Amino acid sequence: MGSTLKNAGLLAVGLAAGAAVTMQFSALAYKPVEPSMPLDQLQQLAKAVELIRADYVEPVEGGKLLTSAISGMVDSLDPHSAYLDPAAFRELREGTEGKFVGLGIEIGESDDGYVEIVSPMEDSPAERAGIQAGDRITRIDGLDVRGLGLEEAVKRMRGAPGSRVTLTIARASAPQPLVLTVERQEIVQKSVKAKIVEPGYGWLRIAQFQEPTVDDMAEKLTELARREPHLKGLVLDLRNDPGGLLQGAIGVAAAFLPEGAEIVSTNGQLPESRQRFYGQPEHYMLRSGRDPLASIPKMYKTLPLVVLVNTGSASASEIVAGALQDHKRAAIVGTQTFGKGSVQTIRPIGRDAAVKLTTARYFTPHGRSIQARGIVPDFAVDENAENDGLNALRLREADLDHHLSGDGSGETKTRPDDIEEQMALLDAARDRQPLAYGSAGDFQLLQAVQHLKGLPVQLSKRPSGTTLARHH
Repeated sequence: MGSTLKNAGLLAVGLAAGAAVTMQFSALAYKPVEPSMPLDQLQQLAKAVELIRADYVEPVEGGKLLTSAISGMVDSLDPHSAYLDPAAFRELREGTEGKFVGLGIEIGESDDGYVEIVSPMEDSPAERAGIQAGDRITRIDGLDVRGLGLEEAVKRMRGAPGSRVTLTIARASAPQPLVLTVERQEIVQKSVKAKIVEPGYGWLRIAQFQEPTVDDMAEKLTELARREPHLKGLVLDLRNDPGGLLQGAIGVAAAFLPEGAEIVSTNGQLPESRQRFYGQPEHYMLRSGRDPLASIPKMYKTLPLVVLVNTGSASASEIVAGALQDHKRAAIVGTQTFGKGSVQTIRPIGRDAAVKLTTARYFTPHGRSIQARGIVPDFAVDENAENDGLNALRLREADLDHHLSGDGSGETKTRPDDIEEQMALLDAARDRQPLAYGSAGDFQLLQAVQHLKGLPVQLSKRPSGTTLARHH
């Protein structure tokens, strides 16, 4: 059986903007390599540093140059390997713990370069300040956000608890920009939601796989069974879930699979990176204590199940969908997932710095590579009745520069043809309010329930396994 995860915190994390990453915190031994660094090129690097320090128009600190050299070297490997400074590492940990200091908003980048509010979190500083879904942030403390990029905008909205940030908001229903001052607070994210969507049918949404996710899922499933003792089917919603802790993905899949079923495997150069993970407590529990899955009603092992995915479903989400699909436990409904199937390991390289390095690929229980392909749904269903909306314009893993190859077959990029027709088709989608998952107007959820009832679903008119091309 696979090795345990008690001493290795594995993460399969993605970014909402579309660049999914996967990480592993562990003390794996380095693979021994022969000392083969080219001395002449190392000397060239040293000479370049000294040349810049001596001749550049302004003084440059040597340490900054070397840090930039390390960062550029690691960044050149693939889209998910990176140099982590202390701030980046701290933000990474905050995301997996489900806690951070900020405003409490889910955001994305709008077509015109501004920051668009997908939704304010419940009872968050943003919600109390009056921020609404569909608002666009045009300025942060007076600074135009265009050109900043989503990551930099997020950094400027984060800060110390109790500090304030001033946001300039463009709202379609307001003739003039709104200027709102919001106090930063510690935000505790709830990654799991659940409700009865109609008599007999439940909906369980996982927004990200965090440390509390398995416990929260167990609680929500128990609550659903108590509220609706005669459940006929369940929809597991992983749309726009960028990933998170691998233990969370294993635990979620294990809740619906036979005990001890294989969930995922990894393969890389290191012996420690060639592992298989199963639905066993030692593989999904982060600490000793009560098994959270033990409290879940047994009916969930056989209850009819549909998994909803889209292009924003990445990494850990794809692990769950792939496992349930391979074991024929669930029907996968939606659009082809992002295709992030590689493992990154955090390696310390000093007292306050680390390298996030790609060390393995993920494979489904049947040995399918997730990398650069993703999970192809059993039933392709668009986001709405007419088309797949702006979801279809997202970049995928296979679109990223110097992305890691998969298993040599089935890489799926965005389609390069019919751009004008596709863009015209999506014009109407740009004017819509962001989709509220689980709402009465959630078309994909309605189709998932239709499938659970044994009724026909409205399938996508596009060829299976394709996405629309980006407009350049």
